[in-house]
Amino acid sequence: MTYCVALRLDAGMIFASDSRTNAGVDHVSTFTKMRVFEKADDRVIVVLSSGNLAMTQGVINILDRHAHAPEDEPTIWNVESMYDAAQLLGDALREMQRKDGPFLMQSNIDAGANMLVGGQIKGEGMRLFHVYAQGNFIEATDETPYFQLGESKYGKPILDRVVNTGTPQKEAAKCVLISFDSTMKSNISVGLPIDLLWLPRDSLRVGLQQRIRDGDPYFTMLRSRWGGGLRRVFGELPDPDWLE
Repeated sequence: MTYCVALRLDAGMIFASDSRTNAGVDHVSTFTKMRVFEKADDRVIVVLSSGNLAMTQGVINILDRHAHAPEDEPTIWNVESMYDAAQLLGDALREMQRKDGPFLMQSNIDAGANMLVGGQIKGEGMRLFHVYAQGNFIEATDETPYFQLGESKYGKPILDRVVNTGTPQKEAAKCVLISFDSTMKSNISVGLPIDLLWLPRDSLRVGLQQRIRDGDPYFTMLRSRWGGGLRRVFGELPDPDWLE
């Protein structure tokens, strides 16, 4: 399984993804689910992926291969808008579905894949898209400033309670990591390391890219204090009198 989150804030964008993949409890591996396309002072485009690993890796390889196409053909390095980048990603997903989908279906293998693509290209603002397995996509708005992929239900409540477009980046990053802790607590198919990236607004450069591994001091502290805080607050809540 997978858990990925991308936030579009007033101050910039945060992307985070776990790196655990599994084909059964006895076959667990680590693969990054984040890909960054950066041309300093021109564009930063970040792709997060979930679903069939071969399909998502195939999509990224298509984008890489198209990057060497003639200059008059659209590529991830020359498109003029994030909408066009999302369109490229959707087209690559459709190409992989046409190529491998029927063969995977014959073996009852799920060929589904979903992706998030966000960032900023010079000349326009930051934008974030959720690209579905069919290749179509939707865009994040001020009312819905974040998207999730994969095992989203455990981490969603904390994001809904805390995050809005005006949330400061440090507070938002803390909230994202707590959402990962909640997800890992309830689903063993999501696990460390966590890849996290911060993209400041209008910088057109990656601000921070970090891999949070097992034993990371801050994440360990956060998990401990969040769990303890929840238990303390729960204990302070009054019991329902109507059960007496």
